[in-house]
Amino acid sequence: MNHSKNSLKDSQAVVAPYQRPYRWLILALLWLLYFSFGVVTRSPSPLVTPIIRDLEMSFGQMGFVLGSWQMTYIVSAIAAGVIMDRWGIRRAIFFGALVIALSAVLRSMSTGFYSFLFFVALFGVGGPMISIGCPKAISTWFKGKERVTAVGLYTTGPWIGGMVSLAATNSVVMPLTDYSWRMTFVWYGVMTFVFALLWWGLTRETEADANTGSFNVVTMLSDLFKLRNVRLILLSGLLSFAIMHGYFSWLPKILENGGMSPARAGVASALPFLTSIPAVLIFPRLVTPRNRGWLIGLMAFLAGFSIFWVMILKWPVIPGLLLFGMSGPCLMPLLVLGLMEAPEVPSKYLGSATGVFFCVAEVGGFLGPFVVGYLVDIFGTFASGGLFLSGLGVAIVWLMYLFQNQSN
Repeated sequence: MNHSKNSLKDSQAVVAPYQRPYRWLILALLWLLYFSFGVVTRSPSPLVTPIIRDLEMSFGQMGFVLGSWQMTYIVSAIAAGVIMDRWGIRRAIFFGALVIALSAVLRSMSTGFYSFLFFVALFGVGGPMISIGCPKAISTWFKGKERVTAVGLYTTGPWIGGMVSLAATNSVVMPLTDYSWRMTFVWYGVMTFVFALLWWGLTRETEADANTGSFNVVTMLSDLFKLRNVRLILLSGLLSFAIMHGYFSWLPKILENGGMSPARAGVASALPFLTSIPAVLIFPRLVTPRNRGWLIGLMAFLAGFSIFWVMILKWPVIPGLLLFGMSGPCLMPLLVLGLMEAPEVPSKYLGSATGVFFCVAEVGGFLGPFVVGYLVDIFGTFASGGLFLSGLGVAIVWLMYLFQNQSN
């Protein structure tokens, strides 16, 4: 009897995570958590007017608050990767989701600039657990073409969450909360908390996830930065985030300066989302890992060209915006896939490696909008910023040329 029980246990043990149907539930839960990440990230933007009025904040203070979570994220990302490798995926992602929910709920208790700043910045402590945990979970539960599909699917989560937040906050959620921005934040926080409970209740840790052993963090980081291809991916991530944040942060104002009304510029700024979601689902599947660097280079070139189209050539903006949507948003999932499948990166270090990636990338996410605005102050036109962002796309093409030569 004991022998049969042991045989059954052994037969179950040899079934790898990527062979279990349960992996699709994992993917669905990851998508929900990344969706809530996008919702909470974008939620202050449509509520700027009542928040400024009630908390007696200036526009400059509000701008500082809106960028505060990225600064916190940069500081937290490496630590989050190490925690992920120590705690395991299940516990780390659950903790991150709870912090995001807490950040949203606490915003409803803000009494002024400093409290609101702290509560928004708190998001940057939990956010890395989600954006780092998702790639590591997918690397455990998916393999081959399914892994590429899974990365494309989960990447749509924050995009759709951001769109829902921008579109539904004032038209749906605010009426339901009697036009209370405080209760709107509570609603988003409760939603995230429910998704966190679903994750905790429906998932379980695999032996590959639960890496509770100790390792030297400094040695691990030193080993990662010694890898040439990892350095190329990290630098490309920084430049791609600079392009994405630098362009999207200023796009409404760019279009207004081109003659659009604020309302029309806002609608036009959402057009890239129409092509971004199908693009991240389709394009990563078109090439083998061996040739992925070429696709990253092509997407970077098209993203830079689309920016040049809109900001320098001033051709009809709709085709240029749609072109950017099908190219720029593909950069992040393709680069993450390149890091996940790099043979030089041990699986036990993948959480830390992904943490380093997002830490470095978010530096670009902060610098992109800043440099574009600084160039406008100097030259008095967005054309200078357009040249800068387009040049970053060309730089990624060169980095991917080096990456392919090294890989091949």
